[in-house]
Amino acid sequence: MTRHTDPERGNIGPLEVFDKPVERVLVLADSEKADVTRLLEDLEPWLRSRVGEVQVERNLRAFCDESEGLGAPRIDAQPDVIVVLGGDGSILASVRAFTNSPVPTLGINFGRIGFLASVRVGEWEPALEEVLTGRAVIEPRMRLTAEFETRNGSPVSAVALNEVVVARGATQGMLTLSLSVGDQWVTDYRADGLIVATPSGSTAHSLAAGGPILAPSMTGLVVTPICPQSLSHRPIVEHPGSVLRITVERSSGLVTMAVDGQGHFPMFEGDRAVVRAHPVPFPLLARPDSNPYRRVRERLGWRGSFEPGPDVGSVKQPEQARHAQGENL
Repeated sequence: MTRHTDPERGNIGPLEVFDKPVERVLVLADSEKADVTRLLEDLEPWLRSRVGEVQVERNLRAFCDESEGLGAPRIDAQPDVIVVLGGDGSILASVRAFTNSPVPTLGINFGRIGFLASVRVGEWEPALEEVLTGRAVIEPRMRLTAEFETRNGSPVSAVALNEVVVARGATQGMLTLSLSVGDQWVTDYRADGLIVATPSGSTAHSLAAGGPILAPSMTGLVVTPICPQSLSHRPIVEHPGSVLRITVERSSGLVTMAVDGQGHFPMFEGDRAVVRAHPVPFPLLARPDSNPYRRVRERLGWRGSFEPGPDVGSVKQPEQARHAQGENL
């Protein structure tokens, strides 16, 4: 363990340094993106000259879908590190593929957001050098487990890095969902649905529904209603040891439980989903000077100033100027 200090965020406390020997690296690449294919031409030989074994999967989606279907990844041996070339969706796919055997994962961002895939494309070489020389840090990310029994008694169990969502179908009316924490009833929601998010997922669907932003490496469960009929219903943050029970009290049609926007499980009136923290966090790798608040500012476009900017109607900022402004916040 070591302590890192960043002038923009101050002393943030101890972070675990990833200093284990790296002999095997698995590269999961979303080669549907042309830029990913071009980067692989440099990245793959660079890695092969530094580690003993490199496995490159160029069709990330197919690899992860197959691994999830088999219940285990299709590899000869467990890698020491996974490098994902893609966006946050690619990271989520990798997390699902390694649900039962998490591997330290570094994401190089080719997507639009990049909260999970935090390394910029132009920084791939120094970022990987830090991983191989024991200078990268681990951001442990809390996960969720969700369980319920179907009408025929078959159990459903799923693991989420971002969120579990119980929601109505596109053409159905509002749901009535009951929330309990442990044995204590909290409230009934008349809404389009209910989101239970991790701190990682607090900047995803929950944020869009009006939920709070949590620091990514903390623990806690964010409960956010989707378009509640009662304006007094507000997001709440629960202790990480809490057990949440969501019961479908009334519905006018299709209800689904979605896990990280992928696994969709039908639910019916009377069904109850039990959501709690997974005992094992997922180890995301980051650069030692990584600043989650800088990520939030850049991804969400926070200016950090009340000074009036240019008149949007008459002056259009060049892309480079806007980017430089974000860097200087």
